[in-house]
Amino acid sequence: MSKALLYDSTMCIGCRLCEEACAKYNSLPYNDAIAKEDKLSAHKVTAITTHGDKFMRRICMNCLSPSCVSACPVAALQKRADGPVTYDADRCIGCRYCMMACPFQVPAYEWNKRLPTVKKCTMCADRLAAGLPTACAEACPTGATKFGERDALIAEAKQRISGNPNQYYPHIFGIEEVGGTSVLMLAAIQFPELGVREDLPKSPLPMLTWGVLSEIPGLVTTMGVLLGGIWWLSHRRQEVAASERAEKEEKWPKDRDGHS
Repeated sequence: MSKALLYDSTMCIGCRLCEEACAKYNSLPYNDAIAKEDKLSAHKVTAITTHGDKFMRRICMNCLSPSCVSACPVAALQKRADGPVTYDADRCIGCRYCMMACPFQVPAYEWNKRLPTVKKCTMCADRLAAGLPTACAEACPTGATKFGERDALIAEAKQRISGNPNQYYPHIFGIEEVGGTSVLMLAAIQFPELGVREDLPKSPLPMLTWGVLSEIPGLVTTMGVLLGGIWWLSHRRQEVAASERAEKEEKWPKDRDGHS
């Protein structure tokens, strides 16, 4: 069964213990200066952002049909059946197509390193393989980040909304966005007010790409026929003109002085 995270921003107190636990698991630096940073980077793969008295968490959504995986030409990124989108630095060629493909602008590149790699949350894939929850969920003191089966977390999120309609904005982010994600989110207000895009398509982005690519063979065939027709007409016109010139020369041959 596919695992997932449920982040409930109404329960988040902004303690940033999830950030610290994430940094420790990924062997990244963490101090007071980094804690104040509210954006993802090569040294910070999850971030708590502050919006007045409310908080939101930024993290790789580990999409069910990841556009980063479909864009990677060397399979450095892979989607696992249990949820995580993993990254193999040994395969990576540094093309950064994943950064351009991601609708959430998550992957970050180590620009300042001699041998740079891409950094993103991999949902603590090694911990999941060992039967453990993600480091961030384990560290959260309020339960704002919860780990579990995706279907069970969706059911719980729906129950929270129906049980407390005045407390929640009636939408579970991640059920359908870009085909669904392995990170689900709840909020008290509309997600755009918390810096989260809601203008994303419901279909998986790789399928949208495939929809365009699938039309290319027919388009190539049509263009081939069209160009072939244009070439034939042009060539035929030249043949007719040459034939007319030949007939004219036979009918009015030139004399030795070049006069008709």
